[in-house]
Order: sequence, then C-alpha cells, then structure tokens
Amino acid sequence: MMTIKDVEVKKALNAWKPDAMLTNLSIAYYEEPQFAARRLFPICPVTLPAGKFYIFRKGDLARDNMRKKPPYGTVAPAVFGLDTQSYTCEIYQEKIGMDRLIALPYERASAFDMKRARTKTLTEQIALHQEIEFAEKFFKAGVWNNEWQGAASTNKANKKFAKFSGANDPAEIMDYLSMEIRRNGRRRPNKLALGTETYAALRSNAAIKERIKYTGTNSAPAVVNEQCLAAIFGVDSVVVLDSTVNRAGVGAADQMEFVCDPKGALLLYTPEAAAVDTPSAGYMFTYQISGNDYIAVEEFEGEPGSYTTFLSGLIAYDMRITSQDLAVYLTDCV
Repeated sequence: MMTIKDVEVKKALNAWKPDAMLTNLSIAYYEEPQFAARRLFPICPVTLPAGKFYIFRKGDLARDNMRKKPPYGTVAPAVFGLDTQSYTCEIYQEKIGMDRLIALPYERASAFDMKRARTKTLTEQIALHQEIEFAEKFFKAGVWNNEWQGAASTNKANKKFAKFSGANDPAEIMDYLSMEIRRNGRRRPNKLALGTETYAALRSNAAIKERIKYTGTNSAPAVVNEQCLAAIFGVDSVVVLDSTVNRAGVGAADQMEFVCDPKGALLLYTPEAAAVDTPSAGYMFTYQISGNDYIAVEEFEGEPGSYTTFLSGLIAYDMRITSQDLAVYLTDCV
C-alpha cells in the first residue's frame, strides 16, 4: 500500500498519477445528430399497431372530368377510384444494465452520471436502428421503381446518367428528374439525400464550382455545401447521410461503415408533416405506446441482491413507401 511518504517522493519525481476520474472529460463515440430518417420522411402517428389507409387514384384525380351539360339532362358521374395500403408497426426493444456498486465511486467523485450516459446511449441506439431500417427500406437499389444508374455518359432511354465525378453538369440530370417526378407524381421534389461519396463528388464537380465562383468574398468565400447544392438543384434541403455503424459482432474487431450507400442519392418529395389528402414518397407510421409518444424508456430494478438497475427502450413504427411516383433513386453516382 502506498504511504504518504511514497506519494511525496513520486510527486517530487513527477511520477505520481492519482487514480481519480476527471470530472470535465470522458470519451464516448456518440454520433453527432445527423440521423436522416426523421428528417426526410414525415412521422404519421397512429393509435392502432396495424391498419389500412386510402389512396386516391392519381389518374382519376388528374383527368378532366368536366362535360358539357345536355339540355334537360345531366352528365354521368365522374369516377374516382380508391385503393388501400396497409401498415404494421413492429415493436423493438433494447435493454441496458447499470451496476450500482460499480457506478457508485464514479458518481461520488462526480466523474460522470452513469444513468444519464446510459439513457443517452439508449436514445442513440434507437435512432441508429431507425437509420439502418431507413437504409434498407428507402436508400438502396431495388426498392424504388424509378431507378437510375451512374455511367460514363447520360442515356435517358436506358436510365443512365453521367457520374458526378466526371466532367459533366449534375444540374442537368437533376432538372430532368425533377420534371419527371412533377409530371408523374404531380409534386416537384423538395428534398435530396446524398451518400457521403456522392456529396464529396458534387463538392468537387467543376460545373458546380463554376456556378458559384463569383459569389464569394474575402470574408465569406464561396463554398459548395448543402445549402448551395439545394439552391442549384431547386430543392428545399439537401441531407448528407453520414451516420456510421459497427457491423461486427460483440468481441470481434470493429467494422465501421456508413449506414447508407455512400455512392447513392435519393431525390424525393415529402411534406414537412403528415396530413390528410397529402401525398408523400413515404411515411414513418408510429404507434403510440407511451402516452402520445412512440418511444418509451423505462427504469426498473434487477433481481434482488444484484444491485442492478436496467433501462429499457421501446419503439414501435413502420417505414413505408407510399408513392413510387414521388422519388427516384440514383446508384453508382461516383
């Protein structure tokens, strides 16, 4: 056991290292608030875990049904068809334990609040799970009917576009695709989601930089960022999908990857909030499992004598494509 004299000797030699935790620093690789699922697709709260919703047929709504009234008679009723689509909110759970005996010395030293740290971890785990499902449901090849592939040059008949990393103007294909979505879906796309490599290629694209080269000043130089690209492509917002995930199992070497395809892009229309008679490329249906919220975090005690507390996180939702006409997915952008 180290005595006071031993400590004084080590202090004189600058070799004493107190075994105490810092109160103003800890290191945890929490994700920055860049999860995209909740920013791109509106949340539609539902009171039942499963159900159906109506879809008015676009063709009937877009058809001119007005007819000249015949004398002494009336016109035939217009036909407006209805289809239905279903949703099923699955419930997901994660549980995190806290050993109160292990946490006690750290809390007494005000090193950190384990409960607060575990709650933050649980909240981020919920968001990460949603982000992974977003990538599976919305941001990959094969899920959207309207899909284009990057190539050496543009060939609209074969749904090929010139890769953004080449000598081309990406605004041309974006304008064309926006007009196609407006023509087929009756809404102009308002959001653009970009994989990390796609975003980097657009930032370096010569045609994009040419468009802004005279817009900067010495104090505010022109840069290609999300706001700049949104203005060039005519959308309200550009979202870069740069959240990461460890694909390795417990105990294996970390395998860090981007959650969403880094070479992909998704041009789409979604409203800011769910509303009746409002079309959207997709919705996130959320089942209210705790009051008015679809996320529930609960604290409960472990087995008697274990001095353990658990945090349980529940979430109930279903991500659904609700209109294939309101989005186009681009693969191999780089």
